[in-house]
Amino acid sequence: MRRVDYRGLAALDAVIDHGSFDKAAAALAITQSAVSQRLRMLETQAGELLLVRSQPPTATEAGQRLVAHYRQVRLLEAALDYRDRDGDGSMADRPDLAIAVNADSAATWLQEAVTPLMAAGACLLHITLDDQEHTLAMLREGRVFACVTSETAHVAGTTATALGVMRYHCLASPAFAARWFADGLTAPAVQQAPALDFNRKDALLARFLAQVTGYQGRYPHHSYASSEGFVRFLEAGFGYGMAPSLQCADQLAAGTLVDLAPGQVMDVPLIWHMWDIQTPFTRALAEQVVATARRWLRQPAA
Repeated sequence: MRRVDYRGLAALDAVIDHGSFDKAAAALAITQSAVSQRLRMLETQAGELLLVRSQPPTATEAGQRLVAHYRQVRLLEAALDYRDRDGDGSMADRPDLAIAVNADSAATWLQEAVTPLMAAGACLLHITLDDQEHTLAMLREGRVFACVTSETAHVAGTTATALGVMRYHCLASPAFAARWFADGLTAPAVQQAPALDFNRKDALLARFLAQVTGYQGRYPHHSYASSEGFVRFLEAGFGYGMAPSLQCADQLAAGTLVDLAPGQVMDVPLIWHMWDIQTPFTRALAEQVVATARRWLRQPAA
């Protein structure tokens, strides 16, 4: 594409962001047919399909690159245009920053990291939660400016900074452990005891079981996509599962949870990936995230 059609890019971004043509039209204050026309013109100019017309619509690989470019441009423009127009502390044209993090980070150290920016009201922060093994896909697709991930894959145009290690233990209530794991965490017991996973993409417990018991098959499990609620469900005896040290230290000390494999842990390194875009807001966010995470997470020995 020799010249970028930003009206077309705005339409493509709106369809992806809102998940439908009619909602995109409402967001852009134009008709649905106008959204379709702008997309067709953009695809003609690009010479390839940019959007899969599914429910919801999804961007092709080429479309993802264009959406990422458009959002980076918007972020830079917002930083240039940002100013206090009213003179009374109210802010106009606040830049939008979208990030993706794993739920356990969101439940522990993330609030401290984002407090300075959010308390000041200088920008609008949009936080999406997903498993740490899947947040990088959002960055690659241009859906977020930065992410906390366990993946080390390089994405062109981004920087990666190690944050530290989040340590996980395999836990259950004392009553649950006595009922299902009287002989310890064994492969036969794993095939019978109901586990608790965060969601269907969560592979942490499966890896831990393979590491400790050698069992790599399927196991019965519940799913509960809430980091705080997850620990409460373990305490209630609904299942056994993996929880980070940052969230379970008090429960272990109080005896409401027990470690099913004492001395066996799963360490998950976390990495901050972000677009290489330098604005006052992106720099401030990155500095706060890195500094805060390194205070909370385990750091490798020098």
